[in-house]
Amino acid sequence: MLEVSRLNVAYRESHVIKDISFSVREQESVAVMGRNGMGKTTLLKALIGMLPARSGSIRLNGRELADARGYERVRQGLAFVPQGRMIFPQLTVEQNILTGTEYSGYRAVPDYIYRCFPVLDEMKSRKGGNLSGGQQQMLAIARALVSDPKVLILDEPTEGIQPSIIKDIARTLNLLRKERQFAIVVSEQVLSFALDLADRFLVIDGGRIVHEEARATLDQDKVRSFLTV
Repeated sequence: MLEVSRLNVAYRESHVIKDISFSVREQESVAVMGRNGMGKTTLLKALIGMLPARSGSIRLNGRELADARGYERVRQGLAFVPQGRMIFPQLTVEQNILTGTEYSGYRAVPDYIYRCFPVLDEMKSRKGGNLSGGQQQMLAIARALVSDPKVLILDEPTEGIQPSIIKDIARTLNLLRKERQFAIVVSEQVLSFALDLADRFLVIDGGRIVHEEARATLDQDKVRSFLTV
């Protein structure tokens, strides 16, 4: 489904992502783990087109996207929930969600969004800036989902969110990826959340993937060793 091959990304003269290759199967959830500054966010921004690739390939269902603009990648089936959520604080919940429907054709918020995120239904007329951090994260995810993605990309979705909400988000994402048939790529430092969500783990260190393992056989102590300073 999603195939990344020998991807290299640089900030000016700083070579951040170094020859990374990995794949994501249909409806699979893949966690990219690593400490701050190891290249997780840079990798995800390169996938969605916010940063240009110096070289390498990004293919979705056989279509090359490495040189495509961000909106073209969304149209082809990638969706992105950025670190820090980046909702529109002056728009209502409903208006925020509808900003994500440009390529899916929805004229109203689809029923499954409010069914899976009932708090957003209760607060659909409230401004996004008045929601809690956890509620804003749900809103950001909902806005990405209404583009009907094939791959949902999330950057540090647990940042600043209380543990009970983190559990709810993982449970909802697992339900939705089966129901709506999309895959997930998530960058994360909280191992418990990744264990609830991911089928496979990639550990990135110094801009390279240094470890890969399925959840069923995961050596949690080894992964934790890459997450500690």
